[in-house]
Amino acid sequence: MIRQPVQSSNINSVGFDSDDNTLQIKFNSGGIYNYYNVPKRVYTTMLAAPSKGKYFHKNIKGKYKFTEVI
Repeated sequence: MIRQPVQSSNINSVGFDSDDNTLQIKFNSGGIYNYYNVPKRVYTTMLAAPSKGKYFHKNIKGKYKFTEVI
């Protein structure tokens, strides 16, 4: 999956697969996680958010099933 680099103190890059609604986030700590069944609007809103980390904690963390890629 291709991820877009983002300006964030916690998040390095974000990608989205429209075929299966998987959001992939690479954190600055190095971890890469896939979040499943995420609506595309969550991805696009995250990209536009002034704070990607705050958006992640409020709208993604704990709301979607996930797995660690690396």
